[in-house]
Amino acid sequence: MSNYPPETTKRMEVINRRYRQAAREYFTKRCEYFRPFTGGHYTRITIRDQKTRWGSCSSTGTLSFNYRLMFAPPRVLDYVVVHELCHLTHMNHSRDFWNLVASVMPDYKIYRSWLKEHGRELNIEDHMKRLNLL
Repeated sequence: MSNYPPETTKRMEVINRRYRQAAREYFTKRCEYFRPFTGGHYTRITIRDQKTRWGSCSSTGTLSFNYRLMFAPPRVLDYVVVHELCHLTHMNHSRDFWNLVASVMPDYKIYRSWLKEHGRELNIEDHMKRLNLL
């Protein structure tokens, strides 16, 4: 962000902070929506800025999500939510796990591929460029 004028950098920081704040509410709503379809019970949700993960599920039921998913298409974010919720039932990537993911989101492979292809574009700078704000 340092290659921009100070006022642009400041605006990017403010917008980025708002996305981080909105992520908690949005991920909570999406988890509440999908949990009846996946089973299991989570204890809390954390929002992070992980460099290599989009989400995780701990053995104690803590779901963690990368706030940068807020820059992704909504169905991609939903895929990550479904993926992590399914770990509440299957703490692995077994055939049963993927069958559960597919039962909730039959087209999940499209969104998983999208993340692999476009994940590095999920940042405030690229987001603002897509919106023609830079």
